[in-house]
Amino acid sequence: MVAKINENYHLLKSSYIFAEINQRVEKYQNENPDADIIRMGIGDVTRPLPQAVIEEFHKAVDEMADSDTFRGYGPEQGYSFLIEDIIENDYLPRGIELSPDEVFISDGAKCDTGNIQEIFDLNNVVAVTDPVYPVYVETNVMAGRTGPMGSDGKYEKLVYLPCTAENDFVPELPQEDVDIIYLCFPNNPTGTTLTKEQLSKWVEYARENKAIILFDAAYEAYITEDNIPHSIYEIEGAREVAVEFRSFSKNAGFTGTRCAYTVVPQEVKAYDKDGNAHSLNPLWNRRQTTKFNGVSYPIQKAASAVYTPKGQKEIRESVNYYMKNAAIIRESLLDLGLKVYGGVNSPYIWIKTPDGMDSWKFFDLLLEKANVVGTPGVGFGPSGEGYLRLTAFNTLENTKQAMERISKLSI
Repeated sequence: MVAKINENYHLLKSSYIFAEINQRVEKYQNENPDADIIRMGIGDVTRPLPQAVIEEFHKAVDEMADSDTFRGYGPEQGYSFLIEDIIENDYLPRGIELSPDEVFISDGAKCDTGNIQEIFDLNNVVAVTDPVYPVYVETNVMAGRTGPMGSDGKYEKLVYLPCTAENDFVPELPQEDVDIIYLCFPNNPTGTTLTKEQLSKWVEYARENKAIILFDAAYEAYITEDNIPHSIYEIEGAREVAVEFRSFSKNAGFTGTRCAYTVVPQEVKAYDKDGNAHSLNPLWNRRQTTKFNGVSYPIQKAASAVYTPKGQKEIRESVNYYMKNAAIIRESLLDLGLKVYGGVNSPYIWIKTPDGMDSWKFFDLLLEKANVVGTPGVGFGPSGEGYLRLTAFNTLENTKQAMERISKLSI
């Protein structure tokens, strides 16, 4: 006998898109050590944690230094104080009622959107919008729910729902039966959104077809327009068919401190081979209690400070800061005659490459001629070819500098 690998990993592309970008940028930097590179590719924030968060973080760390207030293992599902804050601040004001056992604190929406597929049978048919956040696709490939990637850039057995300028980045309902649907709105990478009416069609589809929607709402804090739902549970019937993922990373700067949460209503059900319905809530709870030890107490206390009046004021200031950057990027590129999407309800700006240039060629042009790093659209799926994503998460000064550099290019 010999130890055998999970051969599904061989089906993956050679590297994760952001790892490949880093390799290319590092190579260019080594060859051009004096280049002042402005990174606007990965969606990492640059502003520090809000002061309210830092103050509560310090207090919690001090508690850990005192034997009377020290805490060891916490509940895998999260501490009740943070769960109650989430329900009272993120959901009740929108008319959404949740019970504490429906909210699960975690260390990131990326982790949760990747891990949730474990509780589903491998024979489920999965649909993803295209372009798409790579984690949704690649974790299903790793699990063995797809076939190999074809010459068209699509994995076999995976249903792709194109989102392009031709359909206003609104995915059409599947023409074939699907069981699990990944939706992310405001969308990463395109920065576009769905109205309540448009999202309602997906909830109706899921209810009629006994499908599950995995709804990534990590960027809801950036919504500025009316009639754009902040939560899928604003849609009637969504509690029966949807799991929602939220994060403190992009609204409160927790990309390095790691805290997020997932909502799994008791009503959301999937079926066994005999057709019996089972709530996903206890299945996710079982998965988490087995494989996850919970987010640390100081981090959860820090996250709870987000919901204080001071915390709310400070995270709104950060969101507004990044959205000012987004407006600068959007307007600067439009002035150059480029076709630009997103940047209104999202910190992402989705650019149509000029003159039919492919995504990586445009990436290289910006890197080599402007020393600006973006993310090639093709890295998000075949429908991303011919596009490039920029993020608004850099500093205001760097954002202005990057746009000034790009404006001097002949594009």
